[in-house]
Amino acid sequence: MSDQNRTQMLNADPNKTRLGMAPAVDPNKTIMGVGPSLNVTQTIKPVQCPVCKTFNPAGLFFCMDCGLIFDRALPGDAFGAPAIQLPMLVESGGKEYPIRPGTNTLGREADITVSDSRASRRHAQITSSPDGTVTVEDLGSTNGTKVNGTALVVGVKQPLSAGDKISLGGFELQFVLPGGATGNVTQAFAGNKTAAISSAPKKEVAPARLVGGDFDAPLKAGANTFGRKDENDVPIKDAYVSGKHGIIEVTDQGVFITDIGSSNGTLLNESKLSPNMRTQMRPDDVLRLGSLELRVVLADK
Repeated sequence: MSDQNRTQMLNADPNKTRLGMAPAVDPNKTIMGVGPSLNVTQTIKPVQCPVCKTFNPAGLFFCMDCGLIFDRALPGDAFGAPAIQLPMLVESGGKEYPIRPGTNTLGREADITVSDSRASRRHAQITSSPDGTVTVEDLGSTNGTKVNGTALVVGVKQPLSAGDKISLGGFELQFVLPGGATGNVTQAFAGNKTAAISSAPKKEVAPARLVGGDFDAPLKAGANTFGRKDENDVPIKDAYVSGKHGIIEVTDQGVFITDIGSSNGTLLNESKLSPNMRTQMRPDDVLRLGSLELRVVLADK
């Protein structure tokens, strides 16, 4: 008969480690993880096009300005230039359209989008061949296509050379090869010798000036962009002037002005100009940009 006050010993070995039962886990039960914190700021960076330098919203596969397909774009060098430079079509205002290998259509609804009412939806076609030749042909446009002033026959390919001017019903583009005057390659001098100057340099006189009140700015021969941004040829610091407002062209045929879709418009003699419509100016014409009244004054010849 056992003593109830005596400590009872189990028969098991007291020096043996006893393992407990693992916690029961239901294999059919969904285990929820911890959700992301709502207090963490998520940063989404825009994508910069390596060709035209436009910043695009994250998630786009192509540039919304020049149409470059990002997943086919080659990486740039340390200075941000494309690894392989493509031939370009360049507007008078300096905007560039890269020509990709193969077929490129031009027009208001094409591979190379031209936002001008004179261009048809599918106006012309430029083909860049593997052998380096580039040709252009008219696709039956309404206003026709010209190369250096010569009208193209519909469907007939015209070879292009550097500097050729292509007119889409009056809207002009210049064909530029890589390394050309408007390209991204720095031009080097032919030699290291100092060239002798036959005569003293003359002070260059601007062929025209844009004046009005306290405003006075020179206009060079050819296209002069104007607007509120400093990158324009003629910066105009007025709140009613758009960043890129318009273009004034000084040519041998006269002075022409084009509003390129400004927010508040351009008035010529109190008449509002239609966007992207090239209009010739007379000597006495008054140009109104916001609160400014301006005139174009030609230099004395």
